[in-house]
Amino acid sequence: MPDDELLQSTLRDQWHLVPSKITEQSRALMSRGWEITAASGAYIARLAEAGARQPMEAGLMAAEHLRGRRIDAGEPVRTLAGALTVETEQGAFAVSRRLPGRHLDGRDPVDQQWWGERLGVVHKALQGFRHPGLRPWQLPDPDAAHLDAEPWVRAAVSSAVSAATRLTVTDQLTYGVLHGDPAADAFVLDPETGRSGPLHCGACGTGPLVYDIAAAVAHAGGPDHCAEMLDGYLAAGPVRADELDAALPVLLRLRWAMQADRAARWECAEGLGAAKEALESMPG
Repeated sequence: MPDDELLQSTLRDQWHLVPSKITEQSRALMSRGWEITAASGAYIARLAEAGARQPMEAGLMAAEHLRGRRIDAGEPVRTLAGALTVETEQGAFAVSRRLPGRHLDGRDPVDQQWWGERLGVVHKALQGFRHPGLRPWQLPDPDAAHLDAEPWVRAAVSSAVSAATRLTVTDQLTYGVLHGDPAADAFVLDPETGRSGPLHCGACGTGPLVYDIAAAVAHAGGPDHCAEMLDGYLAAGPVRADELDAALPVLLRLRWAMQADRAARWECAEGLGAAKEALESMPG
């Protein structure tokens, strides 16, 4: 986590932005973000973990791809030197213009419909997108040393990885470009125009699209809290209902196992606790 001085100095030196207000966004699995107010407008600054610069740049270009298809998405802002991102001791920084409007509320049924519909539209529009920074979907390593952080972690990760591997081998899944962290508040709705879209496209990779839906379900609080979001997705996205029914439980368990994996790697007790509680609440 960068301190305020690193964040402000990076924005000043690389983008010539002097923030008058900085508000941290809710935590994401793959990156951290801040809403920035400056004299020239409103922006989103994001920090990807070390080694994720190319996937972050893929996500920025994915947003450009969406904009080229008249789908609202945060416009990337290049550095003074013309780069999409800048590498720092804490990871790779990127800046995008903030779309006008309010964050979607994942607890609101109507907002859930917008959320699912926009995620489906993004998945469909990115089916033809290509970029060298897109990384193939990678499962956690069940033999990693950091999984000894808590007695339950290795078994949970191993079980989730085995189930996901069986699913991808035996089932015909729809693959495409993954957002990575499609929480409700990663999308905004402009009440004045009725237009909505993602603030960013995450540190993009490729994999089963149901994994992105599982990530959204996890952000919503589980399968019992996201019926409208799933309905919205099925109305607009490329994944069919039968595939969603078969794959969602497996990939939702994997999503929580991946959170446990990351929390163990970074020795985050809070993240481990949340992942354990979610995994224990799942059937099977």
